Amino acid sequence: MPPADPPEDLPVDEGALSLRWSGRVSLTPRILFVNIFALALLAGGFFYLDSYRARIVDGRVAQAEREVRLIAEALALLPPDDRTDEMVNFARKSGLRLRIYDRRGRLVADSRALGVRNFQLVDPDKDGWQQDAARALDAGIDTVVGNDRDPLYRERAPGRGLRWPDVVTVRTTGGTAASVWRAPDRTPVVTAAAPLPEDRVLMATVNARDITSTVRTERARLSLVLAVAFLLSVLLSLFLARTIVRPMRMLARAAIRVRLGRAREVVVPRLPSRRDEIGMLARALSDMTSALRSRIDATEAFAADVTHELKNPLASLRSAVDGLGAVKDPELRAQLLAIVQDDVHRLDRLITDISDASRLDAQLARAKFEAVDLGALIGALVAYRTERGIARGVTLHFDPDEPLVVHGEGARLERVFANLIDNAISFSPPGGTVRIAGTNDGDLIEIEVVDEGPGVPPEQREAVFRRFHSVRPGDEAFGRHSGLGLAIARTIVEGHGGMIAAESRRDHRDGARFVVQLPVAGA
Repeated sequence: MPPADPPEDLPVDEGALSLRWSGRVSLTPRILFVNIFALALLAGGFFYLDSYRARIVDGRVAQAEREVRLIAEALALLPPDDRTDEMVNFARKSGLRLRIYDRRGRLVADSRALGVRNFQLVDPDKDGWQQDAARALDAGIDTVVGNDRDPLYRERAPGRGLRWPDVVTVRTTGGTAASVWRAPDRTPVVTAAAPLPEDRVLMATVNARDITSTVRTERARLSLVLAVAFLLSVLLSLFLARTIVRPMRMLARAAIRVRLGRAREVVVPRLPSRRDEIGMLARALSDMTSALRSRIDATEAFAADVTHELKNPLASLRSAVDGLGAVKDPELRAQLLAIVQDDVHRLDRLITDISDASRLDAQLARAKFEAVDLGALIGALVAYRTERGIARGVTLHFDPDEPLVVHGEGARLERVFANLIDNAISFSPPGGTVRIAGTNDGDLIEIEVVDEGPGVPPEQREAVFRRFHSVRPGDEAFGRHSGLGLAIARTIVEGHGGMIAAESRRDHRDGARFVVQLPVAGA
């Protein structure tokens, strides 16, 4: 469904539509930035995975503490000679490397030395490039989120057990302790210690490579999703740029060419297949350009017509003035002065009508409309002309029988009907009747002015409303009309949202019928 046309003449708040720094950037990079910014939020999932990893490590530390404490409690219940064998069983079942240190930090028993090799560190130099890339990604994320790097895990000599922080903590506090280390391949190593009888310490060690494997797998999946989303986002951004930016650039270039004065050469694309705001803008610009062309043509034609109409009285006036200097006969001089006087009046009338016609559109745009009773207005015009007397015995008949109220400017509407009545009187035969009637159908008010003159030929019914088009009765003095009366009347009527037309009489008798339609007030 196409968007509705916006209401006209709404005030535009430029401050509400203005953009600061982003208004200086083209739409294409702005579209790309918005879409990629959304992807950046998705990329935040990498940092969520880092927090997820930290929670798993914390859970594994707590688990190691519980396990080493339970194993220590179980070993404490056994005789010292049986503890070594049971420690090996616990190491196999739990996957921990278990060691026992005496009070001086000397190694008493080690599950690895007893054959349980469940703790092995991976040499990163023997891994493939995939693991190197994964470790580089781990390091990069740790740097971005500001994680403190765990200390590097290094084995202590058998007689240097007191160099393990967990062993020292257990001997000092008598409780359990745990630490997290970093293996050479960046996997976490968890150590935990618990006290044993005879002032000994049990230490457990586990390389939690499963945590790193899980996190890296999820990062790989997220990376794949992010890559696909990034590609789709770029493609969609380019599609939006193509469907929005390109037509807007075309329209902007066309508007610039119109501004540069080449409006006749410019074809503004109407984009008929688009039913969105871009299409609506294209059609509005195309219509505006067409209206501009029509207005330019009308202005040029009006200027040419003004020049032509002014040349005739000026030529006559120049000829009469030139003759005044050469003629000595008082009677001829009086005739020439009369011609000068008529030409001056004619020029004054032309200039007045031209001034009114040229300013009419602007004046109507600023006019304040109010309720106007056309019945009372036309009735007053008829009464005024009847009281003054009408030439050749022409009579006016107007008897409205229903309200004829419109919204408009009374003085302008009065000029319309005054022009129509005067025009009908001038074409009426001696003793003829000019009939004025009005009807109201609830939406439109129609006023018709009918005379008994020769009428308007069908091919002239549109031409009579053109500026300076003047076909006058044969007995009328030349130059009494400027040919702008009906053109002014049409401009006023259309400025009030109505229409005016010349038609034949409904009874098919000789005469002209001018019809004016205006919206009813409040319709």
